[in-house]
Amino acid sequence: MNIAIPVETDANEPRVAATPDTVKRLVGLGATVTVESGAGNNAGIPDAEFAAAGAKVASGAKAALADADIVLKVRRPAKAELSAYKPGALLIGMLDPFGNDAAIGELAGAKLIAFTMEFLPRITRAQGMDVLSSQANLAGYRAVIDASAEYGRALPMMMTAAGTVPAARVFVMGAGVAGLQAIATARRLGAVVTATDVRPAAKEQVESLGAKFVAVEDEEFKAAETAGGYAKEMSKAYQAKQAALVAEHIKKQDIVITTALIPGRPAPRLVSKAMVESMRPGSVLVDLAVERGGNVELAKPGEVANVNGVKIVGWLNVPGRLAATASSLYAKNLFAFLEPMFDKKTKAFAVPWDDEIVKATLLTKDGAVVHPSFKGGRP
Repeated sequence: MNIAIPVETDANEPRVAATPDTVKRLVGLGATVTVESGAGNNAGIPDAEFAAAGAKVASGAKAALADADIVLKVRRPAKAELSAYKPGALLIGMLDPFGNDAAIGELAGAKLIAFTMEFLPRITRAQGMDVLSSQANLAGYRAVIDASAEYGRALPMMMTAAGTVPAARVFVMGAGVAGLQAIATARRLGAVVTATDVRPAAKEQVESLGAKFVAVEDEEFKAAETAGGYAKEMSKAYQAKQAALVAEHIKKQDIVITTALIPGRPAPRLVSKAMVESMRPGSVLVDLAVERGGNVELAKPGEVANVNGVKIVGWLNVPGRLAATASSLYAKNLFAFLEPMFDKKTKAFAVPWDDEIVKATLLTKDGAVVHPSFKGGRP
């Protein structure tokens, strides 16, 4: 079984889909691993480390992909890349299918068996494969670091001979994986932290990290969570009440971090222009959903916008800002996905097509888009 790890062609993608550790493990399962030269450069992994782990190093994408039965990627390959892929090869990565029907059709047209890791079911057995959690965890951490850098003041309270420095006030909107890590990081740095979420279960999680929970806790709030653990879309009446509460709270904050994003939907707007303008000059907002339309009005993708002295941080691919760590976790997620498909005794590889994880993540097969979330078919 030949596995290839090509260079990511997206200019904003420094991560790589394998590390020397996972290469060594894949070779141990009986696979032959080929890494395109330079694939790990932006994540601090030189070719020599892949070679030392047992990988072949190919001089270009064409050479790396020519005989690949499995291709491990971070992002979906561009149309121009597909001609190098062998028909029938397995493509595994974060393929970002929602809203990209034409691109998914191109994967089907190239006769690839594509698995999109974002569709992993939320079951215990899949936790080690959960790319959304591993990457969101890092995004939440990095959001606080980026906010601190832009804030230009100390976060913890400091009592000095020259006087007392007050602790920064940090408000985290959305208490999923990214939000909880942002809360924990801000608390470790000494900030006074508050947080909000529309899911009732989030209150206990927020408070367990030492932050204060802020929300309109009415009957609608108590039922605001799907079976899959995501937030439900709230009524207009609830949104208005919550917005009024948040608007008053935001005025007093030094740093606001927004993390709200429901897979397959545009990001909900949480912070209005008026809320931004109500904040003191020198305050900072970090919008982790900017790539999906943004939680913060006036946020600009890929930039730090300045609105009357209030900075709005809209960096793209925030996990990629920690490329080495993000690559390490992502590569382990992919290995956990592949490992059960190898027979440890015979070294044979077989996809268990009836497995619920396989069914949930399979996007294209036999020249067609097969996932039930898409009415695709042949492109």
